[in-house]
Amino acid sequence: MTESTTSKAARILIVEDEAAIRTLISFACAAAGYDVKCVEDAVQAQSVVDSDPPDLILLDYMLPELSGVDWLEQLHANPKTEHLPVIMLTARGSESDRVKGLNAGADDYIVKPFMPRELIARIQAVLRRYQHQNQAMEDNKNTVIVCGPLTMNEASFEAKVDGEPLSLSAKEFKLLLVFAKNPERVYSREMLLSLVWDNAYVDERTVDVHMLRLRKQLQGTRAENLLQTVRGLGYRAHISE
Repeated sequence: MTESTTSKAARILIVEDEAAIRTLISFACAAAGYDVKCVEDAVQAQSVVDSDPPDLILLDYMLPELSGVDWLEQLHANPKTEHLPVIMLTARGSESDRVKGLNAGADDYIVKPFMPRELIARIQAVLRRYQHQNQAMEDNKNTVIVCGPLTMNEASFEAKVDGEPLSLSAKEFKLLLVFAKNPERVYSREMLLSLVWDNAYVDERTVDVHMLRLRKQLQGTRAENLLQTVRGLGYRAHISE
């Protein structure tokens, strides 16, 4: 049994249209003690997620009909599935492809070809991170963070401005939570990458993209000026008098 499993093996959904690669990944995951299910496309994957959500998804970037990255965006746009951990597997290793996959919500991005031992190590790291997050949510079940007109509940992943809910992705919520917990503290892009993404492969521009999205969400509310750019340093949350 691996360190990522407890009394019940973690369930891995493999979404890969190439049979040989699918078999290799399945064998490596099963040998590591995971409960594995395989599908060939996004339609089949969605059916599995709807009926029996896995603990982690290994997702090919290029799939027939609907690409992996497009399906991932749909998955993370749904509040019921936005927190599912996803590792993207792909032969597309350019910086722009990495940024696109990570911006779509991937927790990690592995370029083919890769060694099975590396894959298992990445799976363990992502599952461990989510286990810690879930435990933190349990420990802080009744914790509500107040930052000016903004309130955030870590356990329910709810964010509201003057009682009106915001529609945030998982990464947007985590990013906003960092600022809400420590108003007036300035965070560099590098610090935010470490706190929110915990992934060295993410480009700093990803932070700017998510900050832009958050500001759009806050437009027209009393919190529209909450997030400020500190020139040459990074970002902070500032509570107006």
